[in-house]
Amino acid sequence: MEAGHPELSVRRQCELLGLTRSNVYYRPAETPADDLRVMRLIDEVDTARPFYGSRRMAVELARRGEAVNRKRVQRLLRVMGLEALYPKPRTTVACPGHRVYPYLLRDVTVERPGHVWSADITYVPLPSGFMYLAATIDWYSRLVVAWRLSNTLDGAFCQDMLEAALATGTPEVFNTDQGVQFTARAWTERVERAGVSVSMDGRGRCLDNVFVERLWRSVKYEDVSLRGYESVPELERGLVAYFRFYNTERPHQSLGYRTPAEAHAGETKTAGEE
Repeated sequence: MEAGHPELSVRRQCELLGLTRSNVYYRPAETPADDLRVMRLIDEVDTARPFYGSRRMAVELARRGEAVNRKRVQRLLRVMGLEALYPKPRTTVACPGHRVYPYLLRDVTVERPGHVWSADITYVPLPSGFMYLAATIDWYSRLVVAWRLSNTLDGAFCQDMLEAALATGTPEVFNTDQGVQFTARAWTERVERAGVSVSMDGRGRCLDNVFVERLWRSVKYEDVSLRGYESVPELERGLVAYFRFYNTERPHQSLGYRTPAEAHAGETKTAGEE
């Protein structure tokens, strides 16, 4: 957001990004340490069991010695931008009045790099706060095309990630959920201007972003939880190193033990390289 933009008013910028003007001027209070502790536990449970709703989450937290009621769990899940991965009548909150795009991948087999990209957001805990991590992944090769960190859930950091991703190339289809960051006109119009078809998960399509969900588990189990980053700059440096490792060094069984970069480039492994 630019308060003094020469061409776009604050109202227009909010409309494009799917924000209300109150969000622009609101300054959140510091998150209490008690909430941060519970949110870290919620993140651990959600990473291992993303299908848990608020009821099961509250039960699991109680088993871990953190007795919290369901309403508090629901509130913290909203702050974290999390929801259970199961079919339900209404999933992520979309941008008010947004155009409903169809789901384009039903019965489609993804057999080549650049056919389908997908984007998603996850919560990353820190000792004195938290960040949100967004990433774009190629469905075929699992290559992380672009990623960005933010301390808020507004759409600006997703737009920045989108520009970085499109600078590397253009997919045929870009699939997301119906979260406000991805239903905002700034996102959908930019994707369409690039000549890419917009696809959005519909009702009951809770596992369409399964490749990104697997990426989040890898990032947290293999890096964030192990490293215990203390600050945002440290987290960002660590993620730069991890995503470089993930793309170019980490073999995937589902890719025939190739790395995402090798699969994206169409490289094959010879006998004995596993």
